[in-house]
Amino acid sequence: MLVPLSENRPIATSEDVVAVRQAVRQRAVDLGFNLVDQTKIVTAASELARKNLQYGGGGAMRFEVVIDGTRRGLRLIFEDQGPGIANIELAMKDGYTTGNGLGLGLSGAKRLSSEFFIDSRPGEGTRVTIVRWR
Repeated sequence: MLVPLSENRPIATSEDVVAVRQAVRQRAVDLGFNLVDQTKIVTAASELARKNLQYGGGGAMRFEVVIDGTRRGLRLIFEDQGPGIANIELAMKDGYTTGNGLGLGLSGAKRLSSEFFIDSRPGEGTRVTIVRWR
């Protein structure tokens, strides 16, 4: 099956979060990810999409097929124009939350990813990029 190299998905409703999960799972299956790797990337994507909606007011996710030599993977980029994160180091700590959750969202997504990058500035929004290699 031919996998699109790049695709954008809006995140404006809880239904969009579900659609993001489904799209990421399908791309992971198409790329031959095993069940454990599928579950990891889908779980990370679900958490980041939910945070995008809840804290960033919505935004978008772009996924890209990435190839590095013989490795293939998925890169997911979540962007919003929300209030941003004032203290990224604190936000990445397990247990830290500004809401009612467990405070495992960003740190959990990082643990589930092969690569994790975050860029956020107060008043300018947040961009989180993860990669999971097969």
